[in-house]
Amino acid sequence: MGDEPADLSTARSTRLGVVVLVVVLHVAALLGLIRAFAPDFTAQVTRTVLSTFSVTVVTPPPAPQPSKEPEPAGAAAEAGKKAVAREVKADKPKVDIAKTPAPKAASTGSANSSGAKDAGAGTGAGGQGSGTGSGTGGTGTGGGLTRKVEKIAGEINSAKDYPRDTRDLRKDDYVIIAITVSAEGKPTACRIHRPSKDAQANAITCTLALQRFRFKPATDAQGNPVASTYGWRQRWYD
Repeated sequence: MGDEPADLSTARSTRLGVVVLVVVLHVAALLGLIRAFAPDFTAQVTRTVLSTFSVTVVTPPPAPQPSKEPEPAGAAAEAGKKAVAREVKADKPKVDIAKTPAPKAASTGSANSSGAKDAGAGTGAGGQGSGTGSGTGGTGTGGGLTRKVEKIAGEINSAKDYPRDTRDLRKDDYVIIAITVSAEGKPTACRIHRPSKDAQANAITCTLALQRFRFKPATDAQGNPVASTYGWRQRWYD
């Protein structure tokens, strides 16, 4: 009698089915007891189990509507007529326009003056003279004098009254001084009108003139003595 392998798969599956059936029966019996004696506990367990599952319901979007076809563009209208400005008639002016031409401007000429009685090339009118004053003519510097100032005393020695060491500097030269003479005939001031090359000699001339010169004063139109200016030129020849 030989040894043959036995088929154990059928006996194993049978035992497994019996075990599962026994477990299911025990669980069912246990649930029945719990439901019978503790109904609140069963409901709470059921809610807890169901709360772990969440189901999200998504509503599908609506189907897109078909787009309308664009309306065909209309044709361009005819060109409008060219605008023309309306004619406006100007009103007649209230003031009559002169028909005669306006008179010409004042006549022109080559005269040196306009509207004066006497014409000339000078700068003024009145008396004539070569001096700087006005009124009575004369060669002096005053105005309106009937008698000019006159030197009556006092001299300056061109050789002795000046230093010898500057003689060559002032040789053939001269200085002009302007002396103010009072109504009493006394010199009161002196200024250099035209200086020489020797400044020291210029100052000496003014000093000596104030010290030595005496004058007959000038008089006005009424014969009253008045102050005036006297010019003196000092020359050096050696």
